[in-house]
Amino acid sequence: MLVLGIETTCDETAAAVVERSEGPDGSSGPGKILSNVVLSQVSEHAAFGGVVPEIAARAHVDALDRIIAKALADANLSIGAIDGVAAAAGPGLIGGVIVGLTTAKAIAMVADKPLMAINHLEAHALTPRLTAGVQFPYCLFLASGGHTQIVAVQGVGDYTLIGTTQDDAIGEAFDKTAKLLGLGYPGGPQVEKEAVRGNPSRFALPRPMHGRAEPDFSLSGLKTALRLEAERIAPLSDQDVADLCASFQQAVVEVIHDRLRTGMKVFRARYGTPTALVAAGGVAANEAIRKVLQRVAFEGGIKLVVPPGELCTDNGAMIAWAGAERLALGLSDPLDFAPRARWPLDEVAGPQTRPARVAQQGA
Repeated sequence: MLVLGIETTCDETAAAVVERSEGPDGSSGPGKILSNVVLSQVSEHAAFGGVVPEIAARAHVDALDRIIAKALADANLSIGAIDGVAAAAGPGLIGGVIVGLTTAKAIAMVADKPLMAINHLEAHALTPRLTAGVQFPYCLFLASGGHTQIVAVQGVGDYTLIGTTQDDAIGEAFDKTAKLLGLGYPGGPQVEKEAVRGNPSRFALPRPMHGRAEPDFSLSGLKTALRLEAERIAPLSDQDVADLCASFQQAVVEVIHDRLRTGMKVFRARYGTPTALVAAGGVAANEAIRKVLQRVAFEGGIKLVVPPGELCTDNGAMIAWAGAERLALGLSDPLDFAPRARWPLDEVAGPQTRPARVAQQGA
């Protein structure tokens, strides 16, 4: 099964083609990425210290057609060889979502191919099945600029939220910290870089929600405490900035350790032992955070699966894979599917098992 995937929910214009195959029992092993083209808009937004929605949407319009053409060319395929077209239909910046979904609808209509309108978060959730063939059920830690969630992934379309942030997402907190300290955009990698040469023990920053029974997160108090410390010692030297970044990152790492351990306990109590702890989203590219994820997995006696860095951030391959997973179950969407700025992962509908009609066809 060959699926074209289109991603335009934020500031990456991306398209990819993936191949999905399955064994005699219907289970899917790792997929194959035939092409994965990503155009970053970092330079367009750098001067503003963050993504400007209107600029992002216009950039998608300018670039998407050639990005799709390159993805098909890199895969050495024509559109006629594709079995379906998938596009991120939300959540995200609505202008960008409209660009990608409308383009996918046009391709699906002209080429007479099924359309899969994909939840961007579902694509992150299913990426470990593309890269490592992870079997259900598994525990997902989804951390990005807009989302911080612990999710029980029990099947395609079967997602239960275990824990979430009460305010800022982890990636958002990193970006706001970078902006506060005058670092460049995107902020997360800049904070991580500065933290390497800083003293993580210099500032006594809080660990919000630590020890709570509910596996939720809160980052706003930590962000406020960091700002107060920065104001107290201003003007900041280079070493002050490094120490603030290191102290902030260490606090986040310890919060993740505590909150994820609690989330894993809830998962086991409700669903049994997960096949893996899976991390997805751009925050998973942070090396210090990866280390604490490995620690949580080791303590829980399960494996940690983290996709390669280029598949943790937004990309077309994850959209194409989610489309292939849904198409294999006989699921597609009408051409009037509406783009969504907000679309919680646990509201994604879909069966856990293959419909009998599709199974008989061997699709």
